[in-house]
Amino acid sequence: MIFSRDYIGYLARRTVKHLIDAKMITTSDMKVVESRVTEGLIEELSLEDRINEEVRVILEAYSEEMRKSGAQYAEMFKKVKTELAKKYKAVL
Repeated sequence: MIFSRDYIGYLARRTVKHLIDAKMITTSDMKVVESRVTEGLIEELSLEDRINEEVRVILEAYSEEMRKSGAQYAEMFKKVKTELAKKYKAVL
């Protein structure tokens, strides 16, 4: 993940505060809302990590074929990652 959990928590707190100040949401328990927003942000931000890991597993399975055909790992990584992002409807 590109951000630390502390920074994600900070972003969640600021987001919740902004939404409350803008009267876009109301809550009786700000800590619960902050916690849920933090969890949502972590889930979304870790999606790219999960996709990258899946790409590595796929490319490892085809490593021998890639070596024989002379395919470049970085190029194949990018192509497979793009396809998985489409599959998961992720914006990376």
